[in-house]
Amino acid sequence: MIELHAFDDPRAQAGALAKAVSDALNASLAASGTAWRTTLAVSGGTSPRPFLQALAKEPVDWRRVDVTLVDDRWVPETDAASNAQLVREALLQDVAQAARFLPLVDVGMALEANVAALNADVERELPRVAVLGMGEDGHTASLFADAPEWAGITAPGAPRFVAVHPGAAPHARVSFSLAALTQIERLYLLIAGPRKLDVLKAAASAAQENAISKLANDKGVRLDVYWCAN
Repeated sequence: MIELHAFDDPRAQAGALAKAVSDALNASLAASGTAWRTTLAVSGGTSPRPFLQALAKEPVDWRRVDVTLVDDRWVPETDAASNAQLVREALLQDVAQAARFLPLVDVGMALEANVAALNADVERELPRVAVLGMGEDGHTASLFADAPEWAGITAPGAPRFVAVHPGAAPHARVSFSLAALTQIERLYLLIAGPRKLDVLKAAASAAQENAISKLANDKGVRLDVYWCAN
């Protein structure tokens, strides 16, 4: 099920999503008791920065929050393409600097070994809350339909973390699988512009071979879409 929240102002969009995510995190912390933690997964790219900066100021007990990524490029954190770099710069500031950050990429090992280590880490809990982005090709996270791993990374029995080699996009990736995304309790999608809204509507109206369509047509998934016209 998709619920659309539409905005004309990017600042209003960022602020509203930050409030919704902070409310979801606080609800998760309240439900789990004072001794427990919760996990938030966020996306990279350029569009999430205002949202992440707004979220960093929200009143959450960030000491009990683990922050991770939905996906990241196989580059060092010092690389400008690193989503981890964005999270440290935009989210782990203000009151949110008290959160614990769990990056996905360790270029000190091979990509497949890195993914295997993530899947073997029993202390990494599935996020309760995640904020996704979407490309105009319908990919979300790093689930690219042109990747040779496409069938495996979107299979129901896929492991939580997968390695992806997109055909057209640069860099290999580490990503949550489609199966993992469908298990996350609160999913948000941050997009802007009429073209992306058209892609989303088309993906939701009929099954397509892209990740957002598979997610939107999963009857067990609720996707809160925060869209800005500008």
